[in-house]
Amino acid sequence: MPTKRFVIVGGGPAGNQCATHAARLGAEVLLIEKDVVGGAAHLWDCIPSKAMIATGGALGAINQARGMGLTHVSAELDLDVLRDRIGSIEDRLQHSVTSLLGSQGVRMVQGVGRLVGPHQVVADTAEGQETFEADVVVLSTGSRPRIPEWAVVDGERVLSTRDAYPPPELPGHVVVVGAGVTGVEFVHMFSSFGCQVTFIVSRQQVLPQKDPEVAAALEEDFLRRGVRLFKGARAVAIDVDVDAETVTVRCDDGRAAAGSHALLAIGSVPNSEGLGLDAAGVELDPSGYVVVNHNLQSSQPHVYAAGDLSGKLPLSSVASMQGRKIAEHAMGLHAGPHRHLDYDKAASAIFTVPEIADVGLAEADAFAEGRKIRVTKVPFSANAKALIDNDPRGFVKIVSDPATGVVLGGSIVGRNAAELISVIALAVTAGLRVTDIVESLLVHPALAEALADAAE
Repeated sequence: MPTKRFVIVGGGPAGNQCATHAARLGAEVLLIEKDVVGGAAHLWDCIPSKAMIATGGALGAINQARGMGLTHVSAELDLDVLRDRIGSIEDRLQHSVTSLLGSQGVRMVQGVGRLVGPHQVVADTAEGQETFEADVVVLSTGSRPRIPEWAVVDGERVLSTRDAYPPPELPGHVVVVGAGVTGVEFVHMFSSFGCQVTFIVSRQQVLPQKDPEVAAALEEDFLRRGVRLFKGARAVAIDVDVDAETVTVRCDDGRAAAGSHALLAIGSVPNSEGLGLDAAGVELDPSGYVVVNHNLQSSQPHVYAAGDLSGKLPLSSVASMQGRKIAEHAMGLHAGPHRHLDYDKAASAIFTVPEIADVGLAEADAFAEGRKIRVTKVPFSANAKALIDNDPRGFVKIVSDPATGVVLGGSIVGRNAAELISVIALAVTAGLRVTDIVESLLVHPALAEALADAAE
């Protein structure tokens, strides 16, 4: 049987995971990337933002140390050092990814890939054009920040998310527009750096897709830190006063927020233009995402789409697993270890302070569906390790089936929530019961004990 030829357009988490896994399974793999292998969204958005949040967290921890018996502790931000640190992290991660791909025999081409037929992919490179024949095409070109018609992003006063990792200067007062995950992370980050922050939220709560109790805990922390919160206000215009070095964001209800900078964090749009999808007969939905089935196949069965381009859950972890599943499916591993992705069981985290993480069935969704559930909740204020760390904020909430005890979901607000949610995620994925968590012999003292307490 001849070796299958994979051509992957886009080297982000989905593309590079698909490439390495397909190569291990015996495929001949070519990866085309126009920017950075490792993914622009991943290396230019996710990693820098979390590095900046970590720096803000360190500043907060130093201030918090005064309540742990330490005195005369202080620190200040050096934006140039932070910028160098972010660049170093990005370089190391990109080197790690490219080294792994090279070790698996994946050929990498720097250029812009596009389909010119169902099985033909052209790469436009610095040296010219090169055409490749493919048995399997994987499209994983990611997304970019959405910029509304009423805003002009200049990268100086009016910023998209990619202009702010880090920003050209530390804002004196930043107006953040966008109620979702990216928006709240920027609010947290800038406020932790000592900036004034106004947060414009079009809904009646931040994080409108999350558990209201979780959102309320975050709102309370923002207000405690002095964040001005405009709820139920939709931004419709931004005015820039160059002489005064100010921006004003106007809302549809007549309110206006003035600051030194404005930051737009209002979603993303897929990078589906210029891919030659019409020539290949690949269908898009009205929003520009590739229409895929449960195997991530497009309307052309040998053309797959993954990551943000697929219109599924826009998480790097999900994109990586999609890439792996595509490799398995295209190489014929339909049975045995191959399982379809269940996006409802994907864990997610928000890197604010306190951190927020959740997985599986949410309490509000269960009630909306009329589903019977058991909800148990334990505050970290009852946890010894949280008291030792001088950070008892937040709680653990577990949702389970009252008849069987099977864990259906959970939410965590508090320190290390992104790590702790892994236990509940494993329980949800494996169909474990609350008693399985209760009967686990966990470390003491540890924040994880709150998981067992909530399960009990």
